[in-house]
Amino acid sequence: MLFGNFVCKHRKIILIIALILLIPAILGMKSTRINYDILVYLPENIETVQGEKILSEDFDMGGFSVVILENMKNKEILKLENKIKEIDNVEKVISAADLFGTEVPKNMLPDKVQDMLYDENKTIMLVTFKEPISSDETMNSVQKIRELTDERCKISGMTATLIDTKNLSDSEVVIYVVIAVLLCLIILQLALDSYFVPILLLLNIGIAVLYNMGTNIFLGEISYITKAISAVLQLGVTMDFAIFLYHSYVQEKNNTSSKENAMANAITKTFTSVLGSSLTTIAGFLALCSMNLTLGKDIGIVMAKGVLFGVISVVTILPAMILECDKLIEKTKHKEILPRFTHLRDFIIKHYVVIAVLFIVILPIAFYGYRNTEVYYKLDKSLPETLSSIQANNSLKEDFNMASMEMLLVDKNMPEYKANEMIEKIENIEGIEWAIGYSKLGSIGIPKTALPHDLIEVFQSDKYQMILINSKYEIATDELNEQVKELTNIIKGYDENAILAGEGPLMKDLVEISDHDFNSVNTTSIAVIFIIMLFVLKSISLPVILIAV
Repeated sequence: MLFGNFVCKHRKIILIIALILLIPAILGMKSTRINYDILVYLPENIETVQGEKILSEDFDMGGFSVVILENMKNKEILKLENKIKEIDNVEKVISAADLFGTEVPKNMLPDKVQDMLYDENKTIMLVTFKEPISSDETMNSVQKIRELTDERCKISGMTATLIDTKNLSDSEVVIYVVIAVLLCLIILQLALDSYFVPILLLLNIGIAVLYNMGTNIFLGEISYITKAISAVLQLGVTMDFAIFLYHSYVQEKNNTSSKENAMANAITKTFTSVLGSSLTTIAGFLALCSMNLTLGKDIGIVMAKGVLFGVISVVTILPAMILECDKLIEKTKHKEILPRFTHLRDFIIKHYVVIAVLFIVILPIAFYGYRNTEVYYKLDKSLPETLSSIQANNSLKEDFNMASMEMLLVDKNMPEYKANEMIEKIENIEGIEWAIGYSKLGSIGIPKTALPHDLIEVFQSDKYQMILINSKYEIATDELNEQVKELTNIIKGYDENAILAGEGPLMKDLVEISDHDFNSVNTTSIAVIFIIMLFVLKSISLPVILIAV
């Protein structure tokens, strides 16, 4: 009651402070970096992530893109190469024109080289970057390459996909937040007894959302997934608290002498009633922090903050807004349009046994659906086919049979005969189109003495030699995951410290870690919520029933 009286007495100051705090909140929101690469949330200690570090530190290959060139002469390609090399963060640019010069006709090249590098009037160019694929520097570099090239060039790779994902997400997030707000506004207008109250409720939640997004600056960055879902989730989760406060205020006004006393009582009742609900919701979100995939920590902390800000705003800012706008609320009063649903209530009470049995009967069907619903992890599967990166990736897959590229890192001192023997076994694996390393270049018609220095550096560092492996299987598919297992078994037989890096192995780890995390999070959240409900409800049976339902 003391807190409620304090809020009512100092409501103008509370509103002024709330508005002032919006300034740093908006600045913080604008300054928070958004990450569009889900693979960076993999644990640092797994082998595939260590492989990415080696690629970056030993080979200066933080990321790479394959550029598909169509109807371009060798001289034009070399000219384009020189322009791309001038872009910041670009490490190496290599094409067939570097290997064979500008005068050698394509049809005079070895068949294997033609299959690898050409498809009718198309060829490919490899561009490597110093910084990781999702870094601002690499994304800026790819964007500059796009600006530099014309319609004859298509840029594939994960960085290009991330850029398109970013542009798409940034353009659509505002749209569906607006849609969510409009739908909430319509429902609230139907459910409440004032035309103005829904606006106040949404303004209050909007302020809480801005506070939440602004304080994300302390995390350094958040994922685009977190950014996309947090505002709408916060709106849905905390709106009930605001509605409860308003209904309590209306009831208390009929029993007290002043609106200030009514609001003070409403604040106390609301805080007491929503405490258990908010704590269990916060605990559920914080349970995500137990995931090995640190995306869970990202989402969990942001959403837990969102619920906390929602509760604080409901018992401070919203009461102040309602009291200040009380006259306007009274002027815009109307009858509640939605029915009371008393018939539904009476039906459920009368037939509760039948309803309980019905739910038990349906449960096995629901469980079967849950266990057999296919989950996909291919990040670009839900993206429109019209995006330039998706078109480039499809062209690479259809024209060059390059659906996924893996990088095998082995000891530089591995004898050449042993490396070639390993490569031969790799190429015999079903789905492998080709594998190429420094030791194998001579066998496909490229004399080692004629190799450009940049190409040698692609395949060798001070400690490692790299073997590029091209698979026709798409990333995050069962076929590729099985292929990665088979590859690992072969390479470990030749070098126990060998590492298979690349998007395919990373996605395999993502799938396995995510599956484990989902089970552990469910167990953790149920346990934590059960303990909280024991204290809040002071009962053993009720928490069991509620969690079971």
